[in-house]
Amino acid sequence: MAEPPKPEKVELCVFCRRHPAEQPWRPFCSERCRTQDLARWADGSYRVAGGPDELEEDSEKATDPHG
Repeated sequence: MAEPPKPEKVELCVFCRRHPAEQPWRPFCSERCRTQDLARWADGSYRVAGGPDELEEDSEKATDPHG
């Protein structure tokens, strides 16, 4: 007995997660989603987890004349 065909994996837009990603805008579904995602990066809504403490230590070393 043959196996039924597997459904094609549809890649959804990484911003709205409602519509399939379209080739000209991948990984987004449209220019609108692409632009809104960029705006969130630009205004600081998105942040990359990391070391703000490392940045503070580096700036203290740079300004400390005795360090």
